[in-house]
Amino acid sequence: MTEPTSTMSADEAFGRALVARTTFEKEAVWLPSLAVHHMNAGDPVIRGKTFTDCVIEGPAVIAILDGMILDGCNLGATGNSRNLLLKPLGDKIVGAIGIADSRFVRCRFVQVGFTGNEGYLEEMAGDLIDMAKQGEGA
Repeated sequence: MTEPTSTMSADEAFGRALVARTTFEKEAVWLPSLAVHHMNAGDPVIRGKTFTDCVIEGPAVIAILDGMILDGCNLGATGNSRNLLLKPLGDKIVGAIGIADSRFVRCRFVQVGFTGNEGYLEEMAGDLIDMAKQGEGA
């Protein structure tokens, strides 16, 4: 009697390989796809990744969790940089892509908003205003 063999579809193999990756360099990353593959693997949060010189594509809203770092990134085109920030109205964030313990270095974000706890949003808003002022002086 032969044992049944487990075969994995190409889509499943791609998803597992994507979730297993810890570094992404000089490539476009479609954030909704990355999030879905993580959820399918049993983790609703993207964690432990480093993105360097990547284009991070939405449409998406990132929930900034502990250990997420933005280093020298272009967060997107908007007349008022505070428009990139979305404030939760309740005690939980639903529908956003959680990212923790990950680093974005010199990445460009396209059609991506950001949310998180109130303290983080205020800090980020201040940083965005400071960056805008520095850009005006250049």
